[in-house]
Amino acid sequence: MKPTWTGVYPAVTTPFFQDESLDLDMFNFNIEKQIEAGVHGIIICGSLGENGTLTNDEKLTLLDSAKKTIAGRVPLVICIAECITREAVALAKTYEQAGADGFMLLPPMRYSADEREILHYLHRVADSTDLPVLAYNNPLAYKNFISIPMFHDLAANPHFEAMKESTGDVRYMTDIINEFGGRFKIMSGVDDLAYESLVMGADGWVAGLVDAFPRETVVIYELVKQGRYEEARAIYRWHFPLMHLDVSTKFIQNIKLAQVATGLGTEWVREPRLPLAGEERERILKIINDSLATRPFLPQI
Repeated sequence: MKPTWTGVYPAVTTPFFQDESLDLDMFNFNIEKQIEAGVHGIIICGSLGENGTLTNDEKLTLLDSAKKTIAGRVPLVICIAECITREAVALAKTYEQAGADGFMLLPPMRYSADEREILHYLHRVADSTDLPVLAYNNPLAYKNFISIPMFHDLAANPHFEAMKESTGDVRYMTDIINEFGGRFKIMSGVDDLAYESLVMGADGWVAGLVDAFPRETVVIYELVKQGRYEEARAIYRWHFPLMHLDVSTKFIQNIKLAQVATGLGTEWVREPRLPLAGEERERILKIINDSLATRPFLPQI
């Protein structure tokens, strides 16, 4: 099912048991709840899915399991975040054969590459299959920045259909739109900038807190796209303290704790990450519980 790169695409977490083995039942349960809430696609094995702690075999297991659960109802996108170009190429080919519908592709990991190296990597991986690509631009977390001149280079490659805009500066998105028009679909990648990004023309939202609050996230998106800005803004303001949890070093632990509170996930993470503890855990729980106590009525969309 070809991604349209519009709408809400949850970057789903990877649930574990306490012994760090995959909890596939919870993984599929959460995906099912996302689809029931009206999301428009599913992204697995992203940063929130703890990509860097998963083996290649585990990633393929998650892809196969998600594919069966989704059963063609929405597109299934898998993240590629690798250090070695040939390994990224090999994974892309394997994922295509295993039934992925598209890729979310990060620039090379761990190495602060120059523009020529980043572009070479992105083109090599994208050209290794026939699947469409969402280029993930997150220089704050991953150091490698895809600039407007670099997007001009990517624009000549039809595999690059969309970009995940996670620079943290909503002004950059307007520069992209002014420069390229509709050449690239734009997916907002920062939860607490999503409303602003959607109002300013983003086509969709790669969301994090959606893992715990799927319906609220979808309703915000749909209301904005219907021009019902005040209704969307009211829900967004309620959601805002939760959305801040996505912009944190421990965003995975934060969101998994929120999933426990809403019955949509487990708290276990894979080491070296550890579940939240002590005052930090209590502080995050208070944010979650305060929000749950004032959970808003959602209008019809």
